[in-house]
Amino acid sequence: MTVDLDEITEHDMSDECPVCRTQDIVELALVPAAAAWELRNGLPRFSIALHGAASLLGALLEEGVAREDVEAALSGLLDGIEQQIEEDQVMGGPPQGNA
Repeated sequence: MTVDLDEITEHDMSDECPVCRTQDIVELALVPAAAAWELRNGLPRFSIALHGAASLLGALLEEGVAREDVEAALSGLLDGIEQQIEEDQVMGGPPQGNA
């Protein structure tokens, strides 16, 4: 099976954009759930985010995706997140209701 990292990292700005849908699921469901799990189980803050992300990225490596390709895709996603954080700060912070 071939993994197309561009397909899962680049926006096409349509209503069917898989990147937007994925971001929504992560932001609305997974991030709050991970934070609650950490709190309830006495885990250090962000431990699930860091180790969970690394394990999930490891699944790409198991599928034969080159580490350099994974690192490049992750770097691009983090660049976008940092840009969004800067834009949110200029506008007064992230939308209310986010975890």
